[in-house]
Amino acid sequence: MAPHVQQTPPYTREPSPKQDVSTTQLRPMTDTSLLSWNKLDILLQGKQCTIDGNTLDIAGVIAVAKYGMPAFISTDDITRKRIDDSVRMLRRHLDSGHLVYGVSTGFGGSADTRTHNLEDLQRALIQHQNSGILTGHDLGRPKAASAWSDMVRIRDADYESSTNSMPISWVRASMLIRCNSIIRGHSGVRMSVAQAILHLLNRNIIPVIPLRGSISASGDLSPLSYIASALEGSPDIYVRIEGGKIVSAEEALKHAGIEPVILGPKEGLGLLNGTAFSAATASLALHQSQNIVLVSQILTAMSVEAMQGSAESFWPQIANMRPHPGQIEAAANIFSFLSESALAKCVGSPKDTKMTGLYQDRYGLRTSTQWIGPQIEDLLHATSQIEIELNSTTDNPLIDVESDHILHGGNFQAAIVTSTMDRARLCLERLGKMMFSQATEIINPMLNSGLPANLSADDPSLSFTCKGIGINMASYQSELGFLANPVGSHVHLALISSRYTFQALDIIYMLAASHLFVLCQALDLRVLQNQFLDSVEPKIESLIKTLVDTNTQTCKELQDTLFVTISTRIRTVWPTTTTADLDQRCKITSDSIMLDVINAFAKLSPASSLDTSKLLELKSKLQVQMQDLYETKRQDLFQNHLTVTPSYLGSAARRMYRFVRGDLGIKFNRGLVEHPTQPLPPAVDVKEPRKTIGSQISVIYEALTDGRGTKIIMACAEEGLSQEQTKV
Repeated sequence: MAPHVQQTPPYTREPSPKQDVSTTQLRPMTDTSLLSWNKLDILLQGKQCTIDGNTLDIAGVIAVAKYGMPAFISTDDITRKRIDDSVRMLRRHLDSGHLVYGVSTGFGGSADTRTHNLEDLQRALIQHQNSGILTGHDLGRPKAASAWSDMVRIRDADYESSTNSMPISWVRASMLIRCNSIIRGHSGVRMSVAQAILHLLNRNIIPVIPLRGSISASGDLSPLSYIASALEGSPDIYVRIEGGKIVSAEEALKHAGIEPVILGPKEGLGLLNGTAFSAATASLALHQSQNIVLVSQILTAMSVEAMQGSAESFWPQIANMRPHPGQIEAAANIFSFLSESALAKCVGSPKDTKMTGLYQDRYGLRTSTQWIGPQIEDLLHATSQIEIELNSTTDNPLIDVESDHILHGGNFQAAIVTSTMDRARLCLERLGKMMFSQATEIINPMLNSGLPANLSADDPSLSFTCKGIGINMASYQSELGFLANPVGSHVHLALISSRYTFQALDIIYMLAASHLFVLCQALDLRVLQNQFLDSVEPKIESLIKTLVDTNTQTCKELQDTLFVTISTRIRTVWPTTTTADLDQRCKITSDSIMLDVINAFAKLSPASSLDTSKLLELKSKLQVQMQDLYETKRQDLFQNHLTVTPSYLGSAARRMYRFVRGDLGIKFNRGLVEHPTQPLPPAVDVKEPRKTIGSQISVIYEALTDGRGTKIIMACAEEGLSQEQTKV
């Protein structure tokens, strides 16, 4: 059967005549992701990010943190006035003899102490918070000579690549967010201090900050103290500069011609007592999580095609009868991703109500929108909460110029970030569980609707292509399940919750990369199976003519009956032989027609005798021709899969397939001959150097995590939205 062209879906969602239904209302998460992506693109073209304390979003954080975009404080008079007014108000209260927590008192349980030495108090705050652990490896120092035994030195080498310092992107994001918070004018921190933070950021002078040490209950005190010390030019606080070199903050400021900052009253506390690191890591994690939600929907659509499943599960009527916004969005996306598919059922035609086999897909596909939907809603809510946090004042005490009050409260408490990250990890675990379920069904010949065992393109007795992938994915999913445990049920460690979310993201990208490798292999094999079954029918027709003469009407009817009977039998039996080698598959299938032929003769031509020798000859020739035909189709697809397979695929699968097979060069796996040490048979053309399956999946993983895959994912989403807009 040739791939069909795009047809009108059996049902399209129609807006209520009383409402203006927009695509954005139907797909809020998709729109949020695309909007963030487009904002990021605009920022990168504009070459800078401007902050004013109120309008920073995740796209701005990503531009500065991951792409090195410079950031500047808005030059409008309102921003400067509110900052200056807060500093003057604080000074006035201090001059009047008012006590202010952390400015004329000690900190936390030591707030019963009093002092008039306001600048030294801020240094004392920073001193006791500069207590994190960094190793020589973190600071770029050569490993010290050791007098220990060789065995101990070898053991120590296991830790050489480990780190106790934060990634640069986390620190850059935190510097931006802390600056955005203090310019809101509630912190009593001078404009010059805020500008000093961005001066370091824009000169790529980035503090080396301990990975651990924040409990986030009073803000991220310890990590933020290292930014404050870098501003002071401390000789024992280290920074990364251009080229990745690590030097002391004192040396870096001197080399850059930057004057060290002397922190005034409350400015140390204003820098330290906030949630910048928690909010920064949450922003970076949510940006990737939004991406994974779209990936999960694209992979689900590809899974439907690989399994020759039904698009019925994604028809809008089903979601509209249970109108959760996330489920409606996932269904609309996946249905649009399946447009133009020649493999999925019920895309452009009604359901076959007399079909054989499973009448509905298994849970992994059929309930995917009910599974994805809640994750969409939770992550949308989490994104909204974090973007509020980005534009919040999160320290204590707070300067309220309007009421002329210095307010003592707890805005530094980062429980909101803990909550969002705990939910995000649970969402990732659930999406990962779905990917794992879909992939393992596709690998399993008992469940994959007739694909070869382990998706091996060659004989399964000596080839187990995707079997190991299933084992790896089980390992990834187990770890993802462990990481889904909430941090907030122990203590409100927001930064730890964010860190664990990054670990979960790393693992789910491994799951996604593995799943994508499996899907591309499965789609090629599905196309191979369909091409073979379509091409075998002319062979059957030719062979029947050698068995039955056409000199009478009865004989013509017998030929037609035999053609339908044998074709149906082969299409039924062939998918059940996937655990056998090719020669055995062909033998089992050709043997299966014997009784059908005998019954057809007995029913339509009872007076004639069936020539047993001709029947045996038909069976024998059919077996040989099937084997030759399958081998021919297999070799042809090995050579031409990049042009043939996409013609069968839906819009999203086609993009992703071409990305993997074309852009990344991960070709249709031929089986054991791909193994780097397997001797090659004569005249076998295999791309060299041959790669392990893990190396190929690693290429996909890197592309999904370094931004290349994101472009393809967003293109799929944009195309899906444009199709929905056409319907609406």
